[in-house]
Amino acid sequence: MQIKALTSLARGQPGILHHITPSLISFEYTCGAIRKPHTLIFVGGLGDGLGTVEYLSDIVRALDPTQWTVFGLVLSCSYGGWGMGRLGNDIDEIAHTVNYVREYKTPQFGPGKVVIMGHSTGSQDVMHYINCPNPRPAHPVFDKDWTPVTRPEVDGAIMQAPVSDREGILWVIKCGTERDSPETMREIYNKAVDDAKRHTYEYHNSVDTVVPLSVTGRIGYPTSAPVSSRRFLSLVSPDSPEKPEEDDLFSSDLSDQRLKETFGQVGVRGLLKQQLLVLYSGRDQSVPPWVNKEALIKRWEKAMDADGTHFWSPWSMVIPGASHALSDSDQKEPRRILVERVTGYLNDILKG
Repeated sequence: MQIKALTSLARGQPGILHHITPSLISFEYTCGAIRKPHTLIFVGGLGDGLGTVEYLSDIVRALDPTQWTVFGLVLSCSYGGWGMGRLGNDIDEIAHTVNYVREYKTPQFGPGKVVIMGHSTGSQDVMHYINCPNPRPAHPVFDKDWTPVTRPEVDGAIMQAPVSDREGILWVIKCGTERDSPETMREIYNKAVDDAKRHTYEYHNSVDTVVPLSVTGRIGYPTSAPVSSRRFLSLVSPDSPEKPEEDDLFSSDLSDQRLKETFGQVGVRGLLKQQLLVLYSGRDQSVPPWVNKEALIKRWEKAMDADGTHFWSPWSMVIPGASHALSDSDQKEPRRILVERVTGYLNDILKG
């Protein structure tokens, strides 16, 4: 283990930089040299990196007087790398981090609690971690020399702003933009999907092709991040809801059977020891107005606990007035509720 003390860019908070692997790092928010037995591992969304999710600083401050520390994980797909990433690689890296944390803390404290928390697309990572086979299936193109990673159990899991990338893009297409009408947006989108399906890989089907930045930039993605045809098709999932892609976990039109294959597999996999906390933002800018948020999370709860188990945390809720990342100027009360829910949930985890 290689550990370095430094100060985080997030609010100047002190902590320790951990090298999980030579290329995977995580920042542990600490108060000086204080060590604590329990760990919350935080994973951001598309484009996020160290300190980019503002409300994390609120959680760190709230956990200061407790026995929990926060590890901010920087995945290989963080910042601008999300467009070339995939959930399978993400959960391998989360598994390495969980193992590292336990190896790092157990000699001093014994077995502490470990909870994983995802914001936005980080929620897809969390769900994928606890619901897919263990080890995960190999990718036919990128995992030819891959060594399977067996994911360790986690005591708890939190999903904040678990939104549908597909429905977000469809809303942009339906509304159009200042530059493009809905009709033009639909034409651009349809062509991008057709091209991505025809030319997903190149060089003997071993290398990703990339959707032109001029296309992804016009349908809502930042022009600074290249997006592979493979990840683009996973995010927009053009054959959903009948045949959803890997990233399409949270769309409101998915069938009960699909939810049984995702949320309903959590108990089967045995990777979540206690409960899942879901915090949906009541005023999420990424969610179309036709989505009934309360009804949607009720469907998730029903699918998860269909066999009589109780993996759904009673702390779960739609936070009134909360924006996607709770970063707007009017988010003081939603952030207070979020912190209250997270800390209450973590207290329950300690009680078992």
